[in-house]
Amino acid sequence: MPFALTVDQIDSRHHGDLVEPTLARLTQVPAVLGFVRTVGDEFQGVLDQVSSVVTVILDLMRSGQWHIGLGIGELEHPLPADSRSARGGAFLAARAAVERAKTDPSHLSVVAARPVDHADEDAEAFLRLVGAVRARRSEPGWAATDLMATGATQAEAAARLGISRQAVGQRLHAAQWGLEQAAVPGLGRLLTRADLAARGPATLAPDRRS
Repeated sequence: MPFALTVDQIDSRHHGDLVEPTLARLTQVPAVLGFVRTVGDEFQGVLDQVSSVVTVILDLMRSGQWHIGLGIGELEHPLPADSRSARGGAFLAARAAVERAKTDPSHLSVVAARPVDHADEDAEAFLRLVGAVRARRSEPGWAATDLMATGATQAEAAARLGISRQAVGQRLHAAQWGLEQAAVPGLGRLLTRADLAARGPATLAPDRRS
C-alpha cells in the first residue's frame, strides 16, 4: 500500500523557500508519484517502500524546517501523472497528519486512513524517538555518521576526516549511531504493520489522539 507524504515548510518568511532544492534532492528517491509542490510552501508525493519512507522522513526531520505528515491508506486508481491530481484515503490521512504536525513540537505526525490496534501511533512514536536521538547529534558526530551511511568503514572514515579510527569510534558512540542502525529496521517493521492494518475502506477514521 502506498504511503502519502504531505510536507509544509516552517516559517519560510525567515528562511527563504526551501521547497525547490528539497524537491531536487528527493528526485533520487524511488516513488510511485514523485514529490511536487502543491500550494505555497507545501509539497507531496507517494512512496511504496518503507525504507524510502524512513529515509525521507528522517532526512526532513534533520533540518528542522518542515511539518511532516505521513498518511497510510488506499489511493484511487488509475493513478494520475502526479500527486496533485491523486485522490484516496492516503491523501486524506496525510492532510490530517500534516495539520496535526503543525501543533506538535516534533513537527511530525503519522495517520492511517483506517487505524487499527494503534499501529500508526506506534510508528509515529518510534519515528519521533529516532528523530530526537539524531537531533542531539553534534556536527562532528554528523560528519562521522554521514560517512558511515555511505558504506564507508571506520578506517575509511578516519582517513577522510583526518582523525584516528579510535576517534571515529568515539564520535559514533556519542552520536548513538549503533542505536540508530538498530532502530531503523524496527521503524520499517512498524510502518509495514501500520500499512497492513490500514488495508480496508479508505475512509479517514476520527483521530483518537485529538
